[in-house]
Amino acid sequence: MEKKVLDMLKELQPTCDFAEGVDFIDAGYLDSFDIVTLISELEKTFSVSISALDIVPENFASVQSICDLVRRSKKVTF
Repeated sequence: MEKKVLDMLKELQPTCDFAEGVDFIDAGYLDSFDIVTLISELEKTFSVSISALDIVPENFASVQSICDLVRRSKKVTF
């Protein structure tokens, strides 16, 4: 999952080094449009639904926080 998320981020902002370990929001790597685009890609790629309540900066600060968000957003279907 981390590789796919990293690829998505690189596609959004090819000039940014997302492996650097900085906070993506604080560093200015991602803006609000990037986050909306990323959410759409995450939902489509991982078949999840990300709640509006989860659209907060700390959930998009790193590859790990984004992957954690995706894991929490998986819906259990019966």
